[in-house]
Amino acid sequence: MPDNLTKEQRSKVMSRIRGKDNKPETMVRKYLWHHGFRYRKNDKNLPGTPDIVIPKYRTVVFINGCFWHHHYGWKYGRYPQSRTEYWIKHINRNVDNDVKNYNLLQQLDYKVIVVWECEIREDFEHRMKLLIEEITQ
Repeated sequence: MPDNLTKEQRSKVMSRIRGKDNKPETMVRKYLWHHGFRYRKNDKNLPGTPDIVIPKYRTVVFINGCFWHHHYGWKYGRYPQSRTEYWIKHINRNVDNDVKNYNLLQQLDYKVIVVWECEIREDFEHRMKLLIEEITQ
């Protein structure tokens, strides 16, 4: 099925997708800060450039979009109907990189926590309470 946007329109839409400091990341960071957690954000010195690094607990947090990181059973995304082959390849590469980076971080003795976009949308408070438990365990 062809894209219902022109090439220029699609380019504009895609250019507005933010790789960092997006709304879910900002919400999680504000919550953690308010609850006394101090962190670094987007640390390029660590594999995968984690969204949040909490040195005191040697923990990293990734806030993953269900579409871009292929959350199995995802509710807030599906493969596009145009260029499906391209998107499947692109998203699978993201998933492979995620697994590789999580393993490298664990080898460096970091606890890796993934927070999914759908978890934030569905019940933010509950997910944040679980996140704090995961961090402090």
